[in-house]
Amino acid sequence: MPRLLICFAELEEFLRFLDRLQPLGLLALRLVVGTVMIAHGYGKVFHGGLAQHVQRVSSLGLPGWLAYPSAFAEFFGGMLLIAGFLTRFVALAVLIDMLVAIWKIHWKNGMFGKGGYEFPLTLATIALALIFFGAGPIAIDAIRGGGGGGGSKARKA
Repeated sequence: MPRLLICFAELEEFLRFLDRLQPLGLLALRLVVGTVMIAHGYGKVFHGGLAQHVQRVSSLGLPGWLAYPSAFAEFFGGMLLIAGFLTRFVALAVLIDMLVAIWKIHWKNGMFGKGGYEFPLTLATIALALIFFGAGPIAIDAIRGGGGGGGSKARKA
């Protein structure tokens, strides 16, 4: 029995160590989602893709002008996520973008079917986590004190 208590104590110490690495986890989430969003938004913003995106959005029964905030949330929002600037606001825009994509494009294919909503749901969930947790301390938001989720404990004074 005492050996079991020692194992739990060692596990608890290891978990406390992992708590100190949470800023790296938030950074990883921002980098991955930001990169994916830039890749998906690039073609919509440049090389005539915006006009095609307006037509695509219109064909879904949505107002065509919604293509502009969608494309900009993906491309420029991805850049802002990587930098950790205006993270909660951008994450909200990404969340809305992904929820609309699931609703209008992917839902009919099921979760795991070809063109299913598994991937946009994953991105939406990460965006939701970034809304709740903010950018973390390794971000411009934390440096400027913009509610990015990093350093809120230090601002109590």
